[in-house]
Order: sequence, then structure tokens, then C-alpha cells
Amino acid sequence: MPPRPRASSSTDPPHPSAHPQLFLKPRRKPALPNPDEITTPPSPVVKPAPGSSHTPHPQIPTTPWMRVRIWLSRQARYAPSRLALGTFALIIAIITALLSLPFASASDREVPFVDTFFTAVSAVCVTGLTTVDTATYWSVFGQAVIALGIVVGGLGVMTLASILGFAVSRHLGLTQRMLATQETKTESMGQISTLLKAVIFTSLTMQLLLTAVFFPRFLTMGATPGTATWESVFMAISVFNNAGFVILPNGLAPHASDWWMLVPIILGTFVGAIGFPVIMDIAKRWRTPRKWTLHTKLTLSTYLILAFAGTLFMALIEWHNPSTLGSIDSSSKILNSLLAGFNARSSGLSAIDVGSLHPQSHFIQDILMMIGGGSASTAGGVKVTTFAILVLAVVAEARGDRDIETYGRRIPASAVRLAVAVSLMGLAMVTASVVLLLSLTPYSLDTILFETVSAFATVGLSTGVTPDLPTAAKYVLIVLMFAGRTGSMTVAAALALRERSRVIRMPKEQPIIG
Repeated sequence: MPPRPRASSSTDPPHPSAHPQLFLKPRRKPALPNPDEITTPPSPVVKPAPGSSHTPHPQIPTTPWMRVRIWLSRQARYAPSRLALGTFALIIAIITALLSLPFASASDREVPFVDTFFTAVSAVCVTGLTTVDTATYWSVFGQAVIALGIVVGGLGVMTLASILGFAVSRHLGLTQRMLATQETKTESMGQISTLLKAVIFTSLTMQLLLTAVFFPRFLTMGATPGTATWESVFMAISVFNNAGFVILPNGLAPHASDWWMLVPIILGTFVGAIGFPVIMDIAKRWRTPRKWTLHTKLTLSTYLILAFAGTLFMALIEWHNPSTLGSIDSSSKILNSLLAGFNARSSGLSAIDVGSLHPQSHFIQDILMMIGGGSASTAGGVKVTTFAILVLAVVAEARGDRDIETYGRRIPASAVRLAVAVSLMGLAMVTASVVLLLSLTPYSLDTILFETVSAFATVGLSTGVTPDLPTAAKYVLIVLMFAGRTGSMTVAAALALRERSRVIRMPKEQPIIG
């Protein structure tokens, strides 16, 4: 029996033969506009005439300042290392030109170029090594130029290091970037203007606080209000930026027992050496330390451990040395030991004779100077986070752990490779410089190693031989200060930005270690 025809439903598609007009109807051509009614908008590239109501496209640069901002943003994103090196070189050239002026020296005589260049590099790189006495050799104008170089150099270090960090973070994977954004709350860090404003505000606030603390002390020492103001401002700039320059007539030696002078130096050095990211993280979440980032926790814990370890070693070794701590009372011994423990890795300010320290103290300070301070800070060295990652890697390997873990977080293997690369680069530069200086000077290995590490780590501590070095040796220290200031962060950023994944991997084979 043939099947019965199915009843038609309203949802069934219509058959073409049933409604041919639905399928055979021709398309209607769109009507052409009237030529008289066509209005062409102005080109965004062309600037509008004065008095015109049209405005150019907001993304098109129309002023030199906009072009500079766009160029800086492009360089910060695609060539951050080149931006850092070029910026520091330009600042050093300007400071050198200003110090070369006749009225920059106290005697209105022409300053030798090597001394001018050395001072400019030391100021911009916030090192503190000098070939001439800052208090007596330079005029007030020259000292103001040095202070300007310190301020610009300190701001440049913090800003450019933060920009480099942001440039590296943009090359992370999506998951890592989301986690970093959630953890650090730094969505606005990508804007250079916002970043620069935050750095400037933090720096100026801390320097104003230090100035307010130093000013009454200089007044009690008999200085006039004008002199006290200038000395307070210069000291605040030097301390916060970890520069190590002093314009006091006899340096800090007369203040070896002055708690009012040395305690603010210790605290100001500490704040300037921990780094801008740490300062901002603590300022945002100071009530909840548990929510601090891993970088903040690593920086603070490692910095404080090294500071108190350096203080302890300095006290044990130099307690009875009549040329250093042995000639002052016990409370002053503790104070100067703290000063040496904190400032040996950053500012380089000291109230005792560094050249009279025992060789053991020199070696301990060599290690502390080489480690340095926090990342994106005014301190130098290979940075405390680098040292902490290396120590954690050794501990994890000794325990047989698969991952490197601390504070509830896992550190990736790429961070370990980067820490090893930065550390070996620093050791290689110091080694080459030591060999060169031993060939150019008659000094011992202990003295040359101390001066070399101090220059590379931009600390500024000296045994007193820097002014007596030959001209070629001074240029070696100049290159070392510049490389130590810019080398660590630029190399780290360059290596992180060059990370790539290969499709083809070689067969794995384990070599013999140890």
C-alpha cells in the first residue's frame, strides 16, 4: 500500500514551484547618491586651517611633543635596551658639558676633562666615586650640576628599569600576564606618562622628608639658614638616590657618633635601594603584607638578611681595630656597623676610614657590593632578587625538588637562567677590569678588587686610591660605572625579550656535573 502524503506544516520550507516569486524576484540595485549632496570629510593627515571647525584625527601626531611621546612609546616597547643606553649617554654628555664651564670649579680654572667626565658619569650613574673633592673643588654651581645629574640619573634608573620590566612582561604568555596583572595591580604601568609621574612623586616625597630631617641638624651645627638648606637638599638627594656624594668640609668623619645624622642616612638609603615597585606595592597594601607580591617579599627579606649579616661581620672583624671602630664608644660602633651593613650595597657613605679596614672586611664588602640592592632602584650590583633566585635554585637542587618554590609561588626555570646570565656577565666585567687595572697601576689585588667592584656596583666606597689612578685607569672605571649602571637591566631585558621556542629540539643527554 503506498504511503499517505504527509500533511503540510507551517514550519516546512516552501517549495520553489509553489512560490516562484520568492526565488525568481530580481535584486534591486541600490540607488546612487546625488553628487550635489556628497560631502567629503577632511583628511586626518592635513592640519585644519585656523578658525576651522574640523579637528585632526586624535591618533595622528600634530605637535613635536606628540611625535616625541609616540617615538618614546615605540622605543620602550620594541627597543627598551637601546632607549636606556641612549638616554644615559645623552644625560652624561649634558652634565659633562655643564661641569666643563669655567665657573663650575671653585677656582674658576679649567677642569681637566677626565675629572669632569669621571664626575659626570659618577653622578648620573649614582656611584659616588670621585677623583676630586666635591666639597672644595666644585663651586656651588658645579655642586648644583652634580645634584641635577644625581636626580636625573636616579629618576632615569627607576623609570627605565620599570619600562624594561613592562616591556618584558608584554612578552609573557596570556596566562602569565593575567596572573601578573591580578597580583601586581599594575594595569596603568604601560603608560609611560603615568609611570613617570608615579616615580617622580615617590622620589620627590622621600627627598623632601629627608631634607626636613637634615635641616634642623645642620642648623644646630652652626650653619646659616641658606647653607643649612643647601646642604640638607644635597644630602637628601645623595642619600635617597644612593649616590654617595658629600659636600660637607670633612665628609662624615666628624659625625661618626652622630645618631641624628647617620640614622636618616641608613633609612633613606634603605628606601632608595629597595626599588620603586616595592615602594608602590607596600604603599598600596601596607595593611596586608600577606598580599605583597613575590618580588616585594624576596627583595625585603633578602635585603634585610644581607644588611644584618654585613653589620654582624663588620662588628666582629673591626670591633678592636684602632683605625676604624676601635677608637669610638660601643654605641657608635654599633651605629657605624649598621651604616656599613646597609650602605655597603648601595650608597657608599661611610663615617670611618674605608682604607683602614682589615682585608677580611674588604672581602665581605666586595660580596655585599656585588649583590647590590633591589631591582628598579637606585642601587647597583646584580640585585638581591638575582642572588635570592640563585640561592633558592641551589636549595631546591640539594633537596631534590622538581620546582623552585618560595612564599607559595613557583619560580620558572627561565628566571633561573636569566639570573645565571646576569651574574656571570657581572663577574666577567669585573674580572676583565681587575686584570686591566692591575696592569696599569702598582696597587695590590685587594685594593684594585675593592675599587673595581665599587665602580661596577655603583656603590662609591673607596680605599682612597681613585684620585691617584692614571688617566687610562680612570677611563676603565668610567666604562665600568656606565656598564654596571645600565648593563644589568639592559642585558636582562634583552635576554628576556629574545626568548623563543624552537619547534625542533635536540636529543637530551646529561653531562657529568661536579
